Amino acid sequence: MATELTVKSFDEKVMKSNVPVLIDFFADWCGPCVMLSPTIAELANEANGKYEVYKVNVDKEPELANKFGVFSIPTLVVMENGKLKNKSVGLKSKAAILAMLA
Repeated sequence: MATELTVKSFDEKVMKSNVPVLIDFFADWCGPCVMLSPTIAELANEANGKYEVYKVNVDKEPELANKFGVFSIPTLVVMENGKLKNKSVGLKSKAAILAMLA
């Protein structure tokens, strides 16, 4: 299961990570976000230290959403070595998300 990320935990969990980090920006009321959720959970369960997976509820963490210019959800962001590697808006397949992490 993907852990929810907050402004307070961002630097520790994302900026200091030694592996790529997938961040799923979502909201509970967003249909496509709900559809993507099982795929995100599956990726989190399969990570095995190759990458980390976090979720950001845009309603609870608007500061993080603003930091990444999230205007539509779901938005997926991949961070690597503290830098933005990939960003994608909309529903994506598991294969497409894995390609973002590669």
